[in-house]
Amino acid sequence: MSILAAPTPTRQQVESLVRSILHQHLANGVEPATNGRATAVGYRPNLVVNISARHCHLTQADVDVLFGPGYQLTVMRRLYQDTDFAANETVAVVGSRQRMIPGVRILGPCRKFSQVELSFTDAISLGIDVPVRLSGDIEGTPGCLLIGPKGSLVLPQGVIRAERHVHMGPKDAEFYGVKHLDRMNMRVRSPCPSVLEGLLVRTHPDWKLEVHIDTDEANCCDLPHASQVTLLKA
Repeated sequence: MSILAAPTPTRQQVESLVRSILHQHLANGVEPATNGRATAVGYRPNLVVNISARHCHLTQADVDVLFGPGYQLTVMRRLYQDTDFAANETVAVVGSRQRMIPGVRILGPCRKFSQVELSFTDAISLGIDVPVRLSGDIEGTPGCLLIGPKGSLVLPQGVIRAERHVHMGPKDAEFYGVKHLDRMNMRVRSPCPSVLEGLLVRTHPDWKLEVHIDTDEANCCDLPHASQVTLLKA
């Protein structure tokens, strides 16, 4: 009497089993997107999605003009990325229609360039035709007038709508199978389910996994009431 050996599972069956185990063990509504690849079971990404409201970044020279020579920004609260903070200080932003948005928060620390990040709704209100740009890519962008408690200045360029993006550390990039400047999609399950396409991947050894979208994008998919958010390689 001969005994038949159990058939060896195929690569596809093994990968399917790994994905099934990952789905069972991942919590808090975050799903892995393995795109058909086997993924290390030992690492669980902690996906955080934050709404990036209107704000600005300033050089120290512009802080000096708006708040007085030698003025230093003060911390109101730390942001999710350890290097950044929301400052107590705010400025007013004035557009070409002479309309103003007061109380625009400054994010610190100071940078080598000044930049104002608005939603499309904000920009329409101010009469500024803003392009969608990666933060820091301000060449050829429109400017505005900034007003602080000690002075004002005309920003010749730097008003943008920030391109939707995801910050990642090396382990997160490996998990999702992406690299710096790749694209991903984000599926949101909510009362207004949506898929936001083309999130730009930005990687740095010190970054934590975090998606940034603006207030318009968050409202369109009802992010505050989302039950699940999933990142998928584009």
